[in-house]
Amino acid sequence: MATHRFDPNFTDNVVNAMGPKTEPRFRQLMTSLIRHVHDFARENEVTVDEWMAGVQLMNWAGQMSNDKRNEGQLVCDVIGLESLVDEITFKLAEEAEDAPTATAILGPFFRADTPYRKNGENIVKGVPDGEMAFMHGRVIDFTTKKPLVGATVEVWQAATNGLYEQQDPNQEEFNLRGKFKTDEEGRYYFYCLRPTPYPVPDDGPAGKLLKLMDRHPFRPAHIHIIATHDGYKPLTTQIFDRKDQYLTNDSVFAVKDSLIVDFVPREGDSQAGLELNYDVKLVPAQPSSTNGV
Repeated sequence: MATHRFDPNFTDNVVNAMGPKTEPRFRQLMTSLIRHVHDFARENEVTVDEWMAGVQLMNWAGQMSNDKRNEGQLVCDVIGLESLVDEITFKLAEEAEDAPTATAILGPFFRADTPYRKNGENIVKGVPDGEMAFMHGRVIDFTTKKPLVGATVEVWQAATNGLYEQQDPNQEEFNLRGKFKTDEEGRYYFYCLRPTPYPVPDDGPAGKLLKLMDRHPFRPAHIHIIATHDGYKPLTTQIFDRKDQYLTNDSVFAVKDSLIVDFVPREGDSQAGLELNYDVKLVPAQPSSTNGV
């Protein structure tokens, strides 16, 4: 007769405590989560002190998070969870239709209140040591290849000191950020920095986890993009400089081959010596047949 060190019925009791009004998808997710977490605790014989250390880390992440920095999201990033969920989401979309522009993680430094700018504006203020680039492209319908007029392209990037503007009191608010509307040809264009690599902040739980796991903190040089248009699925992605040294070992595992881009020399422009041509492909939205959580 088999014996158990721990109550063999405990996990089933917790799962079965969910009531009949629990939404099916939520029940599926919570059942799996409870079973995996309980199995993890039993397999590793997690002690109260170790569990409490994990709770304190989650509390710390929450206390640090605000509308300018999401430390809880950054913790998920350094253990690869956000990139894995992004891969799953993109794969499901890819199986449902031909692959659009690849997605990538949102990251912890998105700001919902970024202002609109005019096409052709320079989003760089007070960064004298960076290489200037002219970034331009079109937003198009993935299926028809027709340009999308009035689409929004939102971008943000870190300065050459490795800091986003909300981390750095010496940068102007909304520096290196902007939202742009595509013109009658579906085009967007603006001046930005050639991105540079930077380390994940080490002042919070995400940085502490990296140190405990003896991992480097660096992210490869990238620019964040969110593209939206009425009637289309919103796209959140990042693009990465092909010449960056951290492409193969990104600290948050977000690099995809199709998101690696080339900055090329730009002639006859006094504002920028480089340019990047990058088209964004959006997929028409389909009515959802499933309920969200």
